[in-house]
Amino acid sequence: MKKGEITVFLSLTVVLLVSFILGMMNAANIQLMKNQARIDVDSALYSLFGEYQTDLLEEYHIFGIEETYGTGNLQEENLLRRMHYFGTEGIVHEIKGIQYLTDLDGMGLREQIITYMEQKYGIEYARNLAGMTGEWEEVEIQEKEAEENQNQSIEEMKQMSEEMEKDHQEKMENPFDCMEKIEANGILSYVLPKDKKLSGKEINRDRQVSLRTRVAGRGNFPARKNLSGTEERLLFNEYVLKNLENAAGRETEKEELEDRAAVSDGNKIYQEEKKKSLDYEVEYLLAGKKSDKENLESVLMKLFLIRMGMNYICLQKDSGRKAEAEVLAGTICTLLLMPEGTEVAKQLILAAWAGSESVADLRTLLAGQKVPAIKTSENWSVSLAELPLILSSDKRAEVKETERGLSYKDYLRILLYLKDTKEVTMRLADRIEDTIRNMPEKEYFRIDQCVTKLEIENKVTVYGDISYTFPAYFGYQ
Repeated sequence: MKKGEITVFLSLTVVLLVSFILGMMNAANIQLMKNQARIDVDSALYSLFGEYQTDLLEEYHIFGIEETYGTGNLQEENLLRRMHYFGTEGIVHEIKGIQYLTDLDGMGLREQIITYMEQKYGIEYARNLAGMTGEWEEVEIQEKEAEENQNQSIEEMKQMSEEMEKDHQEKMENPFDCMEKIEANGILSYVLPKDKKLSGKEINRDRQVSLRTRVAGRGNFPARKNLSGTEERLLFNEYVLKNLENAAGRETEKEELEDRAAVSDGNKIYQEEKKKSLDYEVEYLLAGKKSDKENLESVLMKLFLIRMGMNYICLQKDSGRKAEAEVLAGTICTLLLMPEGTEVAKQLILAAWAGSESVADLRTLLAGQKVPAIKTSENWSVSLAELPLILSSDKRAEVKETERGLSYKDYLRILLYLKDTKEVTMRLADRIEDTIRNMPEKEYFRIDQCVTKLEIENKVTVYGDISYTFPAYFGYQ
């Protein structure tokens, strides 16, 4: 029989080797548990963000988790319970950062919209528009100049009218009557097409998300650069024009028509299902008033001033019409025994003439047609004799349509570009929220309760009393 022997050294070596192997196995097990915890958290986060509010996506192509989950009970714990539901039982979560769509003046909203527009239409779509922005800024200057000159001109026209009415009313029609009526009654009374019914809808302005106290997030998150760059602003504004209604009607794309056909069930019409609290939504973004009437009046007055400035410049270059105005001014001043006022009267007549042409321009725009950006003697519409009749005449003169002119939508595009981007974004949030809240069983919806980014600290026990803490982040991009 053979006898086995082992030395003390070999015994120690075996013990150390076994301890090393067991230690490595334990370390590997701990690392495996860490990795599994990360996988579980990542999977739960993806599942959590897959529970986006479907109406928000289907109607506006925007992702957001409705944090109350249809209950109206806003608690961050709602999100953590859903994390556990998706497989993170045993992991302690703490929300370190959360971003809502309306945080930082709607930064999350703008990010998603610009990304969506880039993917759908491409950046070239915006670059094709970018070349015109210099001209748009000139339009803003002309509007301000026309607004500054209007009040003074109106007062001078009133004085001239009073003199005419006092002593010579029977001898000639008043060429300044148009501007006085517009100031007294508003532009809307005279430019709305006869077959177009004015919306009487209005909202409670103080309850809108842009004005009320909003739910606010916390934490720092990665953000897209150049949110207010020219191309990004143009893409954002195109989104507005394609997804919101306006007084001239929104263009409906082929894909949307197909979607409408798919959801119609023969008993309901798709458009009737989407009841909106305002019909003139783009005008609301520009004016921010409580009623459709007020918003449309405000926008049309801006367009009136823009067109009036452009038309006045055109008249100054038209020697024939300037001569007509001078003859009429001389006649008026002679009758009033004020020959020295002929030049002033001439300029007032030209201003009133430009205003009358602008009324015809707005009628044409609201009828869905285009107006020449810069008028010439050939495409001028209103004659000098029509000035006293332009507001009351059954003819309701409109400008001849041109293929190369600007439409009402084109002017809305210009006004949106000139408007403060943060203000437009938050008013867009107003309209999105109101539209979804008007859907069946969606009264609870608040856009400032829609989560778009989330940062969570996670703690898990991996072995004995050894715990592992790690962060996790997810956001809609």
